[in-house]
This record gives sequence, structure tokens and C-alpha cells, in this order.
Amino acid sequence: MQTMTRENWTDERLDEFGKRIDERFDRVDERFDDLRQEMKSGFAQVDQRFAQVDQRFAQIGERFEQVDGQFAQVDKRLDKIDGRLESMQKTLVFGVVAMSSAYMAGFAALVTQI
Repeated sequence: MQTMTRENWTDERLDEFGKRIDERFDRVDERFDDLRQEMKSGFAQVDQRFAQVDQRFAQIGERFEQVDGQFAQVDKRLDKIDGRLESMQKTLVFGVVAMSSAYMAGFAALVTQI
């Protein structure tokens, strides 16, 4: 009979141990559920922030397009200025050549009279 009592005691202890294990795993499951909820809300906030960042990048893209348009206008103006400078340079070269020719002709006339 002592053996039966000991087996009952062991079975009861094992049943109690099993119940405690089940309770602890239930608590672990609750913790994981809470953690999942926290992670979902955290990721939702991150997704929202990324959406805001995407909007800001879109605005920056629009600004770059505006700046590109302004640079195109500046390029046109610089091209006009470049053309004007080239014509001024040609005029100056022709003027210098003409003046030099006139001085040389004058000098040659002086030399021939002497």
C-alpha cells in the first residue's frame, strides 16, 4: 500500500506541476501577444514617419525641378552674354589690326620721306 500512496502522491504532484507549467506558458503567451501589439503599433508609427519622409522628398523633387528651370534661364542669358562678348572681341581685334596697319603705313610714309 505504501507504493500506491507514493504513486498517487507523484501523480498529484505531476498534475500540479503540469498545471503550473500551463499557467506559466499562458503568461508567456500573453507577454508575446502584448509584445506583438507593441511592435505593430511601433511599426505603424514608423510607416507613418516614412510616409512623411516620402512627402518631403516629393517636395524636394519639385523644388529641384524649379531650380532646374531657373538654371536653364540663366544658361540662356549666359549664352547671350557669351555671344556678345565674342562679337566685342572680334570688333576689338579688327580695331587693333586696323590701328596697327595705320601706324605701320604712317611709319612707312615717314621712313620713305627721310
